[in-house]
Amino acid sequence: MSKPMLALIGAMMAFSAVFAQQEHEPSWLQENYNKQEVQIPMRDGTKLFTVVFSPKNTPGKHPILLERSPYSCAPYGSGTFPKMRASFAHYLRKGYIIVKQDVRGRWMSEGKFTDVRPYNPAPAKNETDESTDTYDTIDWLVKNVTDNNGNVGVSGISYPGFYSTMASLSHHPALKAVSPQAPVTDWFIGDDFHHNGAFMLNDAFDFYSGFGKPRPYPTTVGPTGYPYTNMDNYNFFLEAGTLPQIAKLMGDSIAFWKDLYSHPNYDAWWKARNVRPHLKQLRPAMLVVGGTFDAEDCFGAWATYQAIEKQNPGISNRIVMGPWYHGQWSTDDGKYLGNVQFGANTAEWYQEHIEHPFFDQHLLGAPEKDIAEATVFFTGENQWRTFGQWPAAGVQEKAIYLQPGGKMQYSKPASGKAYSRYTSDPSRPVPYTEDVHHTRTISYMTDDQRFAARRPDVLVFQTDTLTEDLTLAGPVIADLLVSLTTTDADFVVKVIDVFPDGFSYGGAAAPTAHSRYISSTYPMGGYQMLVRGEVMRGKYRENFAQPVPFVPGKVTPVKFTLPDVAHTFKKGHRLMIQIQSSWFPLADRNPQIFTDIYKAKPEDFTPSDISIWHNNTHASRIILPVLSK
Repeated sequence: MSKPMLALIGAMMAFSAVFAQQEHEPSWLQENYNKQEVQIPMRDGTKLFTVVFSPKNTPGKHPILLERSPYSCAPYGSGTFPKMRASFAHYLRKGYIIVKQDVRGRWMSEGKFTDVRPYNPAPAKNETDESTDTYDTIDWLVKNVTDNNGNVGVSGISYPGFYSTMASLSHHPALKAVSPQAPVTDWFIGDDFHHNGAFMLNDAFDFYSGFGKPRPYPTTVGPTGYPYTNMDNYNFFLEAGTLPQIAKLMGDSIAFWKDLYSHPNYDAWWKARNVRPHLKQLRPAMLVVGGTFDAEDCFGAWATYQAIEKQNPGISNRIVMGPWYHGQWSTDDGKYLGNVQFGANTAEWYQEHIEHPFFDQHLLGAPEKDIAEATVFFTGENQWRTFGQWPAAGVQEKAIYLQPGGKMQYSKPASGKAYSRYTSDPSRPVPYTEDVHHTRTISYMTDDQRFAARRPDVLVFQTDTLTEDLTLAGPVIADLLVSLTTTDADFVVKVIDVFPDGFSYGGAAAPTAHSRYISSTYPMGGYQMLVRGEVMRGKYRENFAQPVPFVPGKVTPVKFTLPDVAHTFKKGHRLMIQIQSSWFPLADRNPQIFTDIYKAKPEDFTPSDISIWHNNTHASRIILPVLSK
């Protein structure tokens, strides 16, 4: 190809990038789109505030792309226009009708808001849930919005991802495509506010101290959060004390905070808020999206896809998982997270090759795009892979055993000390990251774990230097044999990629949180990259509904599943496992006696000597999902 042609192509790409950036700016939107604010009546008479953006000068019929959200349709007023997220530039260019809606009881919509409102499979005539509200909204839109082509898609990220999942249950004939992205799915087992029964304190308090405030009437004014004066979240939550003491900081007005405390176990109240069992007989094409490093709803994406796949044989159901923080796939970047680089703009690639073709096909009638059943980005090797199923065919569960002396091997220990022991002290919990900061970081999911490895209350096991690549594709299972001197404890298992001592990305470094130090490039030699970490509240090891205490001194199995991994440990690296019993303030402190932690007193918190066993009789192991070459 000639140099002039290359220059022309480069100029066209640059112009296209600038044009796409302009398209989601408020000024561009105002120039090219009309904005209409309407109150759409639901079957019970409640009206939901809805904003409709319709193209001004694009002839023909247009599809509708709907997002339902508890996070506001702002800015309000017919003459004010928002900045759309980067991924919407394509839809605006194509002339999509974009619709945003405040869900029932939030912002400018009427009615009473209910967190993760349970699905009603058989509503009476005027009964409502999120699926009926979606049905009534779609029905009004296709009948009242001019120049629509009768095809509707729904998408949303996080809480709007939950509303997207619920939309798929509306069964409206105009709904052709749905994309739940990082969908809230199960707030006790794996999303946002609990992981395996452990209360995710930092996120829950920070979110609900503002979001949970009552809204007695429709308003355009948002709530304020907790008035922090201590910007070190580790110290803030440690000094705040027990969960009953933290409840006093929250106050009496946050209804859902009281619900969290009132339902410490996985009871009927929590089960009613798990939509997975209802995801049956779905009609629209489904595209589930998430990030393997999503600190909030990584579990939700995997779990929603699996529930749809299991209960709807033969429907169009796809999953895409990239190396992203929460919502990063909708931005104009995706080259790195924290200190770890991915080698390409993964967000733009996903939008161009997956999301946009998906909606164009089902809503615009564009040629069918061959989207794989599962499209997953593997860090370490920094490559997209496609699969005909997930977990992938060719994955074999392979147990690697913890060994005396901090080793790991694929055979049971033959000799050596029977266990490794540490003392877990609730007054000095292990931090989840080494930095001092106020809000929970998005990059801790790939953070360097060397700070934790240096603590006496963190056990470290690692392989010898790998002589060939090791690719993991699927859920990792921690199968531990433990004993402790108290009646409860948490167990945090971290899967870590240890980089070679001389490792460097080379070239221009990604911006890092550490650039304020002497060098702007973080020292990546010997980096201990967190690939996956998860916490298990020990008392739920047998059943999330009925906790049971440990018998002090008795060797007891603790087995739990970590969310899926998609990572290649390259030749020359090491696989490391770290085990600890606190992860603060990400998760609340376990007092380490068997009790209702939401009622625990300061005197209940006690140190525990915890032993992880690794002999031939009691062989703790990590079960790896190894993908064959």
